[in-house]
Amino acid sequence: MIQVNRYALFLMIVFIILAAVPGLLAPYGLKERSLPYQDPSLEHLLGTNDIGQDILSELIYSTRISLLVGFAAGTLATVIGLIVGLVAGYYKGGVSEVLMGMTDVVLTIPKLPLIIIVAAFLRPSIWILILILGLLGWESIARVVRSKVLQIRESGFVMGAQCMGFSHPWIMASEIVPNIMHVVAPKYMLATAAAMLSEASLSFLGLGDPNNVSWGMMISFAFSRGGFIRDMWWWFLPPGICITLCILAIAAIAFSLGEDSREVWQD
Repeated sequence: MIQVNRYALFLMIVFIILAAVPGLLAPYGLKERSLPYQDPSLEHLLGTNDIGQDILSELIYSTRISLLVGFAAGTLATVIGLIVGLVAGYYKGGVSEVLMGMTDVVLTIPKLPLIIIVAAFLRPSIWILILILGLLGWESIARVVRSKVLQIRESGFVMGAQCMGFSHPWIMASEIVPNIMHVVAPKYMLATAAAMLSEASLSFLGLGDPNNVSWGMMISFAFSRGGFIRDMWWWFLPPGICITLCILAIAAIAFSLGEDSREVWQD
């Protein structure tokens, strides 16, 4: 039975609630303005930014964007990696060699510099960012899935299904995929954490979507709009703490999702 870290699970539930209903939890709306550069007070618990927005409210609304980019990019990377690894492990010969050769090429690409270059040339958008992070984050998932499929492929229940005349897609979907989910689930969580970290890095560099503020974008705004110079730690420190806690919670959940979690983390 899987024992998920209860503290990490509780923390993720809190973040998910913040992302789901920010309007019910934020003390102010994003369009409400007050005096800029206010210190923390009872009226504004984390003060206000350069345009008079309540920083606590902005922090709560930013949760949705950070989690959306992380989980959407993680999902895309996992689906691609699962398909590539499944086909490469089930079909031997030329198909497997081509797919794994393509995987090795993607694995050798320095991802962060490439992501920075691509994001700099494309129009800033969270959907483009999700697409970039998803298309460049699937190779390690494919390698792990392929290794597990190679083991399961020779199992009696798979060979029995082949002898009964079931199609290869049916066998892969019904017999193999359910037996590798304990490997796929941790990799999905880790891909999500990696996507969130990459998004925060890109947003801090000014390559995120300014119309959809994330935690990383909040830090970028604090850096470029006087928050660091004015020593307004209540502006840039809370989003950094949220990024750290969210990634640690996701990693802790990944470690507890399956007996192969530690092996997957080290891949």
